[in-house]
Amino acid sequence: MEYRRLGASGLEVPVLSFGTGTFGGSGPLFGAWGNTGAAEARRLIDLCLDAGVNLFDTADVYSNGASEDVLGQALRGRRDKALISTKTALPMGDGPNDAGASRARLIRAVDASLRRLGTDYIDLMQLHAFDAGTPVEETLSTLDDLVRAGKLRYVGCSNFAGWELAHSLAVAERYGYARYVTHQVYYSLVGRDYEWELMPLGRHRDVGALVWSPLGWGRLTGRIRRDRPLPPTSRLHATADFGPPVADELLYRVVDALDLVAQETGRSIAQVAVNWLLRRPTVSSVILGARNEEQLRDNLGAAGWTLDDAQIALLDAASAVEAPYPYFPYRRQAGFARLNPPLV
Repeated sequence: MEYRRLGASGLEVPVLSFGTGTFGGSGPLFGAWGNTGAAEARRLIDLCLDAGVNLFDTADVYSNGASEDVLGQALRGRRDKALISTKTALPMGDGPNDAGASRARLIRAVDASLRRLGTDYIDLMQLHAFDAGTPVEETLSTLDDLVRAGKLRYVGCSNFAGWELAHSLAVAERYGYARYVTHQVYYSLVGRDYEWELMPLGRHRDVGALVWSPLGWGRLTGRIRRDRPLPPTSRLHATADFGPPVADELLYRVVDALDLVAQETGRSIAQVAVNWLLRRPTVSSVILGARNEEQLRDNLGAAGWTLDDAQIALLDAASAVEAPYPYFPYRRQAGFARLNPPLV
């Protein structure tokens, strides 16, 4: 397993990590993903640790805390072998202080996550969303206090706009607060919006990307093709509206290219899709999801090998879409690109 620095920190993490959204799954979204109990979760974590994958990602909102609870049970007795990443900020109730990133909410949310996880520290706490109603200074000073108290080791964010992340980094720098070292983002061959603004910002400010849904919300598994309807058992029947939209023609074009590369490399389509991400700038780790051992073993095979330049170029071309303003001049015109060439 390859390890990389987690953004502007000294912590090294595996290039593949494991997302626990299926743990304790309940409700219309997480219940459709799976319902992994503690015994099966322990087995999946065994497979991860054996492969060198020691970073496990969860969130308080996953099945209303059940994911954290099951992860904590599965790690009991070997907490020191694992890195735990969790998230907070999304609503956990209907009360006025049950959502957001205020001082009151963050302190209570961190303590609740610690209880569910059965640990006295969290390796990485990320804000699940930007809270526009709370001053950034209040949020960051609270996170800094929690780091100094030893409850959190590192802090990051997720699903931020470029200006929100840039402003947060500037405030942390101004006051000497713990800064965001990660940005957990959606990024896949059928969802490359991350590249327009967030990737250059991550490179410039050394914020590592933790990639969620690397298979395009379950679309890049090889089961969906031009001539093959969505399987009756696909979770997309229940969950498509929760995730990022993908145009059919883009999906089919990308799967066609993935199929060619998979045949050349002897790898699965999912492995090729994840390996492409591992070659992209700023990516610290790609978060894998799996409902069972078979899926997990296949996904773990995405690391330890490398696509060649021609294969990467084929996938790049198949997944390319027109850049929005103000980015398209730098893609279309040599004069613009000379001043500010794209990272990829």
